[in-house]
Amino acid sequence: MCWLDALELCLRNDSALIRSISTKSSGDSTSHETQWSEADYEKHFIHDLSDASQPENGAHLSTGEVDLTESESEVSAKEEEIDEEPQQTPYIPNAEEEFGAAGEQIEELAEEHKSLIWYLVKQVRPGMDLSKVVLPTFILEPRSFLDKLGDAYYHADIISKAVVEDDAFTRMKIITKWYLSGFYKKPKGLKKPYNPILGETFRCYWKHPSGSKTFYIAEQVSHHPPVSAFYVTNRQEGFSISASILAKSKFYGNSTSAILDGIAVLTLLPRGEDYTLTIPYVHCKGILMGTLCMELGGKVYIHCEKTGYKTELEFKLRPFLGGAEQTNCVSGRIKLGKETLATIDGYWDGVTQIKDKRSGEEQVLWNPTANVRKSRLKRYTVPLEHQGEMESERLWQHVSSAILRDDMNTATEEKTVLEEAQRAQSKERKAKCEEWFPSHFQQDFQTGQWCYKHLDLRPWDPRNDLYQYEFNYIICTKTKHPAPMIRTASIVSVDPQMKQSEGRSSGVKVAKRKLTTKQISSDADVNDSATTSEEFHSDSTHSVKKAPSLPATNSSIMLAIHDLEQSLQEHGEKINQLQQKLNVVLKKDIGPRYYVEIFCIVFVIGILQAIFLYYK
Repeated sequence: MCWLDALELCLRNDSALIRSISTKSSGDSTSHETQWSEADYEKHFIHDLSDASQPENGAHLSTGEVDLTESESEVSAKEEEIDEEPQQTPYIPNAEEEFGAAGEQIEELAEEHKSLIWYLVKQVRPGMDLSKVVLPTFILEPRSFLDKLGDAYYHADIISKAVVEDDAFTRMKIITKWYLSGFYKKPKGLKKPYNPILGETFRCYWKHPSGSKTFYIAEQVSHHPPVSAFYVTNRQEGFSISASILAKSKFYGNSTSAILDGIAVLTLLPRGEDYTLTIPYVHCKGILMGTLCMELGGKVYIHCEKTGYKTELEFKLRPFLGGAEQTNCVSGRIKLGKETLATIDGYWDGVTQIKDKRSGEEQVLWNPTANVRKSRLKRYTVPLEHQGEMESERLWQHVSSAILRDDMNTATEEKTVLEEAQRAQSKERKAKCEEWFPSHFQQDFQTGQWCYKHLDLRPWDPRNDLYQYEFNYIICTKTKHPAPMIRTASIVSVDPQMKQSEGRSSGVKVAKRKLTTKQISSDADVNDSATTSEEFHSDSTHSVKKAPSLPATNSSIMLAIHDLEQSLQEHGEKINQLQQKLNVVLKKDIGPRYYVEIFCIVFVIGILQAIFLYYK
């Protein structure tokens, strides 16, 4: 009969627990019987074992169950909201592209244009930076430099092959192939894109055969010096690229060079590999004598620190007595440490061969054939009516339309209007001591690089991620499920009085730990604990005879994290304000009076120190 006694004891404890919960949920002071009859025990036991245990027609629910039901309904409602299609920027496909012929890129200048060239030459001297020199419109390509920087991503699907390749050496070869694919598209004739205006932006995307999109966001983040920053992402294909480029130009008499100083970082997201890339410079010669032509030059590299592989390339300028076979040449090698694994030789606008040093096998690395050009990814841009005032196509639309109809006078006038407006805005900011900040990029003060504010380097999750989209220059990812809720059922269903007791008990525990660390007598802890316990019993419901010991919940942790984040944000804002004030002070002109004041202050400090030492 012992097991029957144990069963009866369990049922009695169960009934006591149910009476206490019912008392709190109803809120009335109706007294309950201290004992149940045998019929009550049987009904309760059958009720617990039955499948239909849900209350009906106004039956009482515990506070925890009511809160849990409400929280689930809130979550489901939010999930329905998230399932709605997000707002996206409209895009349209671009028109057919024009390609310059392979080989030497030359242009014959008209007589009236030669006079303008001579006029410019008289204003400059060898070694001078040409970034502040106003160039004539007849040498301009009707698009912005921000747009031209995106030419390297018409074959971004090649990077997708590198992501899924397991061999590190083969990955480097594939990335080198993609790198070379961005140079063969050239404008007809000798043309230079517009210098972007401060705050100018550009955005587009390329659609892959898989249906994914490679997004491109660019912004002119500085004017003096001229710095362009851009961000490329396709998380579904597994890569992203960040870069900031400082454009500089030098005049050498009969030639000039446009130097693109900066690096781009290609990240293979699933592998956590960063490939650092540099860009060749553009060399234009024949300004005074000979035929005006343009070519690429300089040494560049592609380096992955994680794997140790490195590609070194040299874009060679045509020698003075060289023939056509020495035009647009490129050569290089792929190395692992100091060992050369493969050599590269060919033309950056034509066929490039790669030769394995170990096996001696030679194969084509890159060849922009007609079929390859047809396989270029389709680019999509924002319609003109949906663009902002500072977007490249809308900003330069009048200049571009004048160049396309060969009206250089109107193009020059429209270009002058934009440049004068930029100068006026700069003077106004300087007069008000205001600092200009980019809208979509921020600078890392440790590395000096500009990074996209909404950078996302998470690997693609095919179970949850659906697609990427862009709106207002913010690139986001549409997901199947929302982010997990911080609240849980255990937190939601806690009675407010229980929360209050938890806060008091946790405060006592913290006080005890501090007193123990300082080796203070524990009598104060006992008194505090007793006082707190009495306060708790006086505030709690009469049916609860002993305060339960509740562990620390996630709510206290989240509150602490929130306070820490808020504190860090406040400190960050203060640092930014100090940085802005410092920049304003440094930009102010320092005259002779400033140095006189500094000398007087130093002199007074010296006198005070001398008097102090004398009396001491």
